[in-house]
Amino acid sequence: YVPRLKFQELKFPGLIISCGVMYLYKVQFFPSCNARHVFISHIGTWKKQIAVKMNIFRLVGDLSHLLAILLLLWKIWKTRSCAGVSGKSQIMFGLVYITRYLDLFTNFISIYNTTMKAIFIAVAIATIYLIYFKFKATYDSNHDTFRMEFLIVPVGGLAFLVNHDFTALEILWTFSIYLESVAILPQLFMISKTGEAETITSHYLFALGSYRALYIVNWVYRYYFEGFFDLIAIVAGCVQTILYCDFFYLYVTKVLKGRKITLPA
Repeated sequence: YVPRLKFQELKFPGLIISCGVMYLYKVQFFPSCNARHVFISHIGTWKKQIAVKMNIFRLVGDLSHLLAILLLLWKIWKTRSCAGVSGKSQIMFGLVYITRYLDLFTNFISIYNTTMKAIFIAVAIATIYLIYFKFKATYDSNHDTFRMEFLIVPVGGLAFLVNHDFTALEILWTFSIYLESVAILPQLFMISKTGEAETITSHYLFALGSYRALYIVNWVYRYYFEGFFDLIAIVAGCVQTILYCDFFYLYVTKVLKGRKITLPA
């Protein structure tokens, strides 16, 4: 089964197939004396992530992402407090995972893929629960004042206008990519208002920012070795990484030297 991808050709020995978006084809080879004959039939639509191949940059990026969300959950549970954590950022990350992984029970790619999707959704829901219910008394709503609608509404409109394919799942997937690129803003805004971030929160932010930076390297690798190119994901990923640049600098110059991190107001 060969998924069709936008801006990409799928290459097999003796065969090159030009590809579009969201269409799945069945490929059958019929050996002969001197050539391979191929029969291709359209059998339906498929989520484009099925063609994503694993490489070391994506693997380390995924592990960095997993470390970040587990670190935050552990921090809240161990200290019995969500002080310094933006609940609004966590709500938006929860929206990111839910809208991106709506195909969790319909499209099986691999045990690794399914497991990671389930973990991200479960940890996001658990984190939101701890912030707004179990440890609500410790939540600093006075400093977590960023207006989520200023991000969600424009991102939703952009996903509706600029996407790979005008279908519900594809628009929601695109929405998740755009929203993830700016979901950290309430957290950075909160740090700038309080004037500092706890060391463990800084580690969480560094791991989260590193995940997307590693994915950019992953996309460069896939472009050169697989011919893969997804402009939406690349542009959104670059925007997300740029938002972390100041934080990366402060992390290296302060946190790694044993000092708390602060952001300029």
